[in-house]
Amino acid sequence: MPAPTCFSCHKTRAALRRPRSGQALCGSCFCAAFEAEVLHTVLAGHLLPPGAVVAVGASGGKDSTVLAHVLRELAPRLGITLHLVAVDEGIGGYRDAALEAVRSQAARWELPLTIVAYEDLFGGWTMDAVARSTAGSGRSRSCCTFCGVLRRRALEEGARLVGATHIVTGHNADDMAETVLMNFLRGDAGRLARGGVLGSTGEGCALPRCRPLQFASQKEVVLYAHFRHLRYFSEECVYAPEAFRGHARDLLKLLEAARPSAVLDLVHSAERLALAPAAKPPPPGTCSRCGALASHKLCQACALLDGLNRGLPRLAIGKGRRVLQVEPPQPGNPSLVTSDPVAPAGPCTCKQPKDKANPCGNGGDRAGATCVSQCDLSPVAE
Repeated sequence: MPAPTCFSCHKTRAALRRPRSGQALCGSCFCAAFEAEVLHTVLAGHLLPPGAVVAVGASGGKDSTVLAHVLRELAPRLGITLHLVAVDEGIGGYRDAALEAVRSQAARWELPLTIVAYEDLFGGWTMDAVARSTAGSGRSRSCCTFCGVLRRRALEEGARLVGATHIVTGHNADDMAETVLMNFLRGDAGRLARGGVLGSTGEGCALPRCRPLQFASQKEVVLYAHFRHLRYFSEECVYAPEAFRGHARDLLKLLEAARPSAVLDLVHSAERLALAPAAKPPPPGTCSRCGALASHKLCQACALLDGLNRGLPRLAIGKGRRVLQVEPPQPGNPSLVTSDPVAPAGPCTCKQPKDKANPCGNGGDRAGATCVSQCDLSPVAE
């Protein structure tokens, strides 16, 4: 049976049938419709005001490649300026090739590119170093937790470096649906309630962020890249197979096979979700070390780095996290202080009994710091 005529232009043979609407479209009409939908998302959500300097998180993968290309096409209509910001996490045999793809895209599209590295921002820590540090503590599966937090901070620093007023990332509908599932499975009500919005308005000192591809399925992102002949880096990160997100992704595929609208249903459900007043988390404050937005004394990035520097990477992950006492920000570069100076050991100030049944981690912290309890030292399967 020959392919039907394009539903939109009625001239060319259709090249695909859209997964969501079922419309048969040719490649050109599909790309035009895809760009129009992204434009509608940006305008309806008031995400990028005219005159905005937009830092595009560029990884070289399909999502960030499509996002950068679409926004470049829409930039004259939106009145925005684009600047690619890439993050070098320090993953040997993986990130170098991805960054080369980003450089190629920046040159082809004549967009400025800035690359920031974990090693420079976080006191010498790279993801490979983090992986080595966590492997001996039963936390090898937490590499994505560390990378997600540090990458968010690095992108923020890169955006500030180029004078950006807004940050955009390439999260698509499948990514958002996976996040909703993960938060349900973890019982994380706070993140669940925040997961449906198109972005953040920039609380405190944080820059506004948004996700223009939030309603675009992964299938259509790939199709757009195909019809626009976009080159992108498609290898999976070497640490991704151990991530908890993989289980949510497998579950989502099963749900989508039974109910094709499951992805967008989850995204829209998160949009409409509201917490009871008693369940709402307290308003965020600022990190006492770097000044970033934080719900504890230390922001997530500083807490994770503190655990790494102490040789206790588990200290700031999940239910094992303790609110750590910190020293005042150090002079010079207070926003990026990542390692503590050598301090003399001292007695722990906690009230925990110092007996064999419930030992205190005395000596693992500095004088006057919160103790490291036994549950912080023993690995627990996720």
